[in-house]
Amino acid sequence: MNSKTFWLFFLLGGMVLNCTAQPDRWQQRVKYKMDIKMDVTTNRFTGKQQLEYTNNSPDTLYKVFYHLYWNAFQPNSMMDTRSRELGKVIIGKRADWDGRVRDRILNLKPDEIGYQKIKSLTMNGVPQPFNVLETILEVKLTRPIMPHSKVVFKMDFEAQVPLQVRRSGRDNPMTGVRYSMSQWYPKLCEYDYEGWHPTPYVAREFYGVWGDFDVTISIDKNYTLGGSGYLQNPQAIGHGYEAPGTTPKMPDGNNLSWHFIAPEVHDFVWAADPEFKHIVRQVAGGPTIHVLYNYKENDPANDEAWTKVADAAVQVLPFIEKKFGKYPYKQYSFIHGGDGGMEYPMATLINSPSLGTAFHEWMHTWYQMLMGTNESLYAWMDEGFTSYGESVVSRYYATLNGDKSSPAGNIHADAYNGYFALVNSGREEPMTTHADHFESNFAYSIAAYSKGEIFLEQLGYIVGADVRDMILQDYYNTWRYKHPNVNDFIRVAEKRSGMKLDWYREYWVNTTKTIDYGIDSLYEQGGSTNIRLKRTGKMPMPVDVQLTFKDGSKEMHYVPMYLMFGEKPSEDSSMTRKVYESWKWTHLTYEISTKRKLQEIVKVEIDPTGRMADTNKKDNTLVLTW
Repeated sequence: MNSKTFWLFFLLGGMVLNCTAQPDRWQQRVKYKMDIKMDVTTNRFTGKQQLEYTNNSPDTLYKVFYHLYWNAFQPNSMMDTRSRELGKVIIGKRADWDGRVRDRILNLKPDEIGYQKIKSLTMNGVPQPFNVLETILEVKLTRPIMPHSKVVFKMDFEAQVPLQVRRSGRDNPMTGVRYSMSQWYPKLCEYDYEGWHPTPYVAREFYGVWGDFDVTISIDKNYTLGGSGYLQNPQAIGHGYEAPGTTPKMPDGNNLSWHFIAPEVHDFVWAADPEFKHIVRQVAGGPTIHVLYNYKENDPANDEAWTKVADAAVQVLPFIEKKFGKYPYKQYSFIHGGDGGMEYPMATLINSPSLGTAFHEWMHTWYQMLMGTNESLYAWMDEGFTSYGESVVSRYYATLNGDKSSPAGNIHADAYNGYFALVNSGREEPMTTHADHFESNFAYSIAAYSKGEIFLEQLGYIVGADVRDMILQDYYNTWRYKHPNVNDFIRVAEKRSGMKLDWYREYWVNTTKTIDYGIDSLYEQGGSTNIRLKRTGKMPMPVDVQLTFKDGSKEMHYVPMYLMFGEKPSEDSSMTRKVYESWKWTHLTYEISTKRKLQEIVKVEIDPTGRMADTNKKDNTLVLTW
């Protein structure tokens, strides 16, 4: 091999290695440095933002976009108008608008609205022209950003904290919390392989660029803060952040400057209140848990409930890490605030000490804060996967603590019931629908939360529960700190299971076709009993059929679906299992058989574990009385 041949071979080999070692696509990078000065008397603040932006794409960028979320909290905004329009939709004698929003934005007074105003913007020291389009800032660059290059934007801005309406805001009467500071800063929109995503703030879901945050917040010294990141000056702050057994040395003056650093995240949240009580727990070999809540004098039940959140977090984290992947950050904060539960990196805002809500929001660390999908397009990969995790963790916690009130059976039953209600309503829309474009909040909520949760539980039915759990670990290991989509998840699942699963994505995600299998007939012939199965629904599935006999013995009959090109392993070693040739989706009936006589059978049951989302279970079970 001559030298030229060697180097050509070396370069080509390196290209191949690089391709196989990179399961994801290129992604942009940000580095924020912000200095915020908060005035608690006017509920306004000024901000200086330096943003280092790395264009890792192969594209030349001629413009950039920022989110200005708080401009949604103004009368006749897109959020306001959309909410009032959805209020005209009546579902079950109830207006379909979000009860937290309703028509409240329309009635905000000038000192109650939210806004983010850009005072100046430069790129590499050169002023840039910009246009405010309500919740989107469009910047037409004076010079393009070249591929694989870096620029620095500097911005001066000011903002007014809106009265609490949705997620962020001030003076929520439900919680009594002064400031819930989410979506509070001008945030660069994501640019990915699909282009820019300047999604206006109409109702829900977010998408952010991975990077690092360095945030300093100057605020009245009586306020206690919690949020994303690691406090860099705890001994100058106090408020429960100082090292145990030490006395903080707080500076003179009326304000404190809280300095946080948050590495490898795609957002930053904080909240502040002068009445926050701060609980701290340390997970052995793991993160510090902070719980900050609005203290109520002479209310020991409130203290007990919030303390339970802190203790429960310590209890369940080892299980969560074993099931879903290691928590990679050094702290997590459960903060009283917001208007329900809302997830952010290293922190959540929750309006009550509900353990279910706390578990749900913490599970968002894995399904959105680490696997940063575009929530607008794949809300169900965020909310649905998280809801699945919440159900699993809640059952574990209940079992661990001997809670006999935890219902037996399918822990995802509520998700299935919600999905069936949506199907029966006739309002179902494909899960591919943009989160803001659903025709009803009802359809969005069930698609994102319930149908997304079922996606994972039903995947366990298709590939086997143990294999599904390994898929979730593979997903974590392959796609954390990246932006996966549904196709990326399916490929991870296919590699682990050895099956083709694109059909599952096609039917369950892209369409509203439903599953409906039934028992058609039984007959005895040639010393065997034959059972004919029928498919009425338009979505094909593999089928488990369990036969129970008079002597108490059972047989499992497993029929793979043709498009799978594989079969799941046996999930119950105590039961004999017979595996059949694949059922072709073009065929509406299929026959299975047993060597046992017909009169020995006392029960025939399709999907005995109840994991298949069959919309008509009446013909799934046949009980024979002889």
